[in-house]
Amino acid sequence: MSEILIKTIHLSKQYQMGESVIDALDNISFEVKRGEDIAILGPSGSGKSTLMNLLGCLDTPTTGAYFLDGEEVSQLGFKALARIRNKKIGFIFQGFHLLPHATAIDNVALPLLYNKVPLAQRREKALEMLTLVGLRDRAQHHPNALSGGQQQRVAIARALINDPQMILADEPTGNLDSTSGKAIMKLFADLLDKGKTILTVTHDMNIAKNMQRTIYISDGKMHHEPITSSI
Repeated sequence: MSEILIKTIHLSKQYQMGESVIDALDNISFEVKRGEDIAILGPSGSGKSTLMNLLGCLDTPTTGAYFLDGEEVSQLGFKALARIRNKKIGFIFQGFHLLPHATAIDNVALPLLYNKVPLAQRREKALEMLTLVGLRDRAQHHPNALSGGQQQRVAIARALINDPQMILADEPTGNLDSTSGKAIMKLFADLLDKGKTILTVTHDMNIAKNMQRTIYISDGKMHHEPITSSI
């Protein structure tokens, strides 16, 4: 098994805006090793979200190639990309994206429902994941009965339930107080110890400085040093 989990080669993404063509990403080439912890920083509109969408197989590039776990996924169809997302990638969002009328355990079990796993097995695995993030005793609570930090931990448990190889986190502490944010980053450190690969979009330099490597995105281009003092 190669130690390289992610490899992009001249990855670009363009969007048509009326008569204009917008270069959302321009010629991005980099590699990510298994077990790496990487921060992605840049101003709003820089292309960070576009990059995360491509890495998460939510979109395909206009040009260039993307290899995930040795497989070129750049131009795969919708069903093939959905299979890869479900098996290899866990998503964590700033807004949690929990179903408000479902309990914590049902929110966590949702990806297994899509895989047609039997109910008893879904609930057993979901409870295991909630235990991992310290919320076993909140399994029957709905999101509105949980704090922001607890909701984010439920979202992390959901992201982990299919044992993905990598975690893509978009501002995972953005809606949290500092104490909850530190708890989430401690959980991320524990996931790294378990061999997960984590890419995190963040505006928080305190978070980024504790990661192994930082990638800066500005005007759709990748840099290894910050371009501006304000990100």
